[in-house]
Order: sequence, then C-alpha cells, then structure tokens
Amino acid sequence: MKTSTRNMLCALVAFALSTFAAQLLAQPATNYPARPVRMIIPFAPGGASDAVGRIIQPSMSELLKQTVVIDNRGGADGNIGVEAAYKATPDGYTILLGNVGTMAINPNFFTKFPIKPARDLIAISQVVDVPGCLISHPTVPAKTLKELIDYLKVNPGKLNFGSPAASSANTLDMLTFLNKTGTSVVGVTYKGGAGPATIGLLGNEVQLMFVTLNSSVNFVKAGRLRIYGVVSDQRSPILPEVPTMREQGYDMHVGSWQGVFAPKGTPRAVVDKLFATTIQTMKNPEVQKRLADSGVSVVASKSPEDFAEFVKKENERFAELIKTANIQTE
Repeated sequence: MKTSTRNMLCALVAFALSTFAAQLLAQPATNYPARPVRMIIPFAPGGASDAVGRIIQPSMSELLKQTVVIDNRGGADGNIGVEAAYKATPDGYTILLGNVGTMAINPNFFTKFPIKPARDLIAISQVVDVPGCLISHPTVPAKTLKELIDYLKVNPGKLNFGSPAASSANTLDMLTFLNKTGTSVVGVTYKGGAGPATIGLLGNEVQLMFVTLNSSVNFVKAGRLRIYGVVSDQRSPILPEVPTMREQGYDMHVGSWQGVFAPKGTPRAVVDKLFATTIQTMKNPEVQKRLADSGVSVVASKSPEDFAEFVKKENERFAELIKTANIQTE
C-alpha cells in the first residue's frame, strides 16, 4: 500500500473514531436522563433541607420522567454530603440540594476543607428562602422576647441552646442575639442537622434555638414550642401575629436559602435541562402551596449564572460576618 493511501486511511479512521467519541460524550446530554437521578441532601431527615427536598422531589421526577431518589448524607456539618456531590460523576445523575450553611457559611468557617462549592460545584438555581425564628421549650417562663431577655439577664448560663453545628446559621444568629442583649446561654451541638437539634428542644434537652420556621411551625401551633420572633423582612403569613426580630429591635442575619447544584464538569445541556426542570417545579401550584403552608418562600434564579453570582456574594457576606464576629475558624 502506498504511503499516501495509508496516511489517508489512517486519517479517515482517526476522524471516524473522534466523531464516535464525540457522539458518546454528547449522548448523556441528549438522552438525559436515562435512569434515576440522585438528590443528595447533606443533612439527616427532619430539617429544612430535607423538607424542601421531599416537597420538590415528586414534581422533578415527573418532569424528568425518571425517579429522583433522595439520599440523606448528614455529618460533618453538611460537608460529607457536599464531598459526595463533588466526587460524583459529572453526568447529571447526582445533584445536591445545598443551603446557606453548606454553600456560604461552611466554606468560610472550615477553611481547611479543600472543597469550595462556589468553585467546585455548578450552581443550577435557588429554589426557596426559608425564614428563621427564635423558639423555646414551653417550660421557659418568658412569653415574649422582652421577658426572655429579662429572664436571661438574671439567669446567665441557666438555659441551653441547640444547634446543628458551630458553623451553622442557627449558631451565628444565636451568638449575634446574645452579644446584642448581653446575655449568655450554654451551647449544645447535635450531629446531622437541625432535625436532631429540634428533637432535643422538644425533649427539653435544650431550651432555646434559632431554627427555620418550616421546621418548627407545626410544633408552635400545637403548643409544643413557643416562638418569640421571625427572622425575616416581613411577618410570616402562616403566623401573622408573631412580630419579626427586626420589629423588636434585633436585626438577625439569616434564614436558610436552598438551591440545586451539580458536580463541576456536568455538560451544559444537562445543566440547562436541570435548570428548566427546577424552574418548572417551582412554578407547580401544588409545590408552591405546600411550601407556602410551611412558611417557605419560592425563589427561582434567572439563570445558573445568576445563582452562581448570588452564591459568590453570600460567601463574601459570611466571610465578613465571621471576621467581624471574631468567630474562630477551623
């Protein structure tokens, strides 16, 4: 065979192989999803993230025409779930429901943790904003925020407060509140997220807690917990009689926004489909009703880039907050 003919055949074979490889790479995007999708929730069942995930899961499954399987990966203040998402194959079959703690607070608290969500994960869309609230076990004698502050001042260190982690939004708000009021309580940390901490509050192991409204509203309505104020710009429509903390002179920092993320390297076509699916899910009237009934506001991003910019700014905000509060990082 002549050299020129051999070179031509080699070139044709190489072209055919490269075309076939490109088709294989494109296949997950064009046929996506061809099997169930795993949604990692980086906390134990019972908290705000788990509740939101289970509300949006049926609609996402219906729209994707594949089952979205919830995978609770609690531990290490949410970092175990984040790491599992980071290490997953970037093909769209693993997504993460991240929140303000895992995506914006932890990166600035656990400075040695090598994974930085704003850098190492793809932001798909925000889905909700969850107001926070200050609650107590009903055995605490104070019935109003003013009475609570007065009680804490004459009983320093007598009450315990629960939180899912030293780095959590719950703890940041409690420390801010204690600093502003000149009071003190004893912190107790629960593994697995706000769910176990709320159980501890219900059992009177701890007596105070900042927690998301949707994690506690049913217990408040049933008289099993007492509420002093809502951490939000406006009063909640499900508890309109409860004033905000800001109305009462105490400007707290956070509730708990939630959003969908995917491993870095996920094909753009898959990212776009996940974004469209997420937006359609948040427009679903049943999803909106269930979230509204639990005091959660739907917040959908304009685009993945819009959500990525939001996450970046949230990281900057909490970096400054942690520095200003002189909180020791790990």
